[in-house]
Amino acid sequence: MRSATQRWWLGLVVAAALIAVLAELRAQTAPSEDALVLEADQALGAAMRGDDKSVARKLLSLQFTFVDADGKVHERKDFLGDLKIAAAAAPSDPAVKIYGRIGIVTGHRKSADGRDVFFLDIWAKQKRAWRTLVSQEVVLAATDTPRPAPAPTSATVVPYDCKNPCQTFPYRVRSPPEQDIVNSFQAIEKAAVGHDAAEWSKHVADEFVLYGSGRAPITKSGRIAMINRQKENGTTVRVGEVQAMRLSVYDDGAAMIATHALPDNSRPPYQAARVWIKRNGQWQMAISVQTDIK
Repeated sequence: MRSATQRWWLGLVVAAALIAVLAELRAQTAPSEDALVLEADQALGAAMRGDDKSVARKLLSLQFTFVDADGKVHERKDFLGDLKIAAAAAPSDPAVKIYGRIGIVTGHRKSADGRDVFFLDIWAKQKRAWRTLVSQEVVLAATDTPRPAPAPTSATVVPYDCKNPCQTFPYRVRSPPEQDIVNSFQAIEKAAVGHDAAEWSKHVADEFVLYGSGRAPITKSGRIAMINRQKENGTTVRVGEVQAMRLSVYDDGAAMIATHALPDNSRPPYQAARVWIKRNGQWQMAISVQTDIK
């Protein structure tokens, strides 16, 4: 009886050890989320170039939109109806980052009409599968030549009162996380208008980069320097009013898609795609891509 019990215990220990080994091997061989997002992004690109609607449909979320380099928005149905309209060349330098259940792929590629563009593909993990929420392109500046600085405010200019988006804008908040993100977004816009670089910095991730039509990419440190220069020069800063917005939160990551227009028409209306990450209890903007609408 004692021998049988010892054999039973020995068998149990061996089985437990084998299970642990197999679990470790499975963890080591399972692809990372970065690899899964990149694989899905490459599969979508190949489906677009091959006009494979069946594959593309499985990789698109129901809320998917494609924003081309001219700022035109293509909804999911229209996108699937003509995949060739967005069939860009494969990127040479794709980079992947994961924010909660939001994944982004960025890089440079040739657009469907042959232009050099920067792209942002935002993916969300829905029901254990990665599906893309938005794909957006933007033509950056050909050189690093900075834009001309706005003229300083004169005494005759009426002070700028930022109501939209600093105080309110057309969006119905659906959850506490959405409210926190909206609060952070408004704090960023108020800080830009008020030349408050320290407050602006609190709501922006260290890896933040702004990509906009006809301009060179602006890092967090570069944007802070710009805010300080605007303060020294007494420059009136106006921010784009929100005309429409879509916000999607996935755990500690979120995607904000919006259409903006400046009240003084100092720049064309634009489509903006932003990604947010919650770190240490604070929602911060990690990337912003702004494509002028032509």
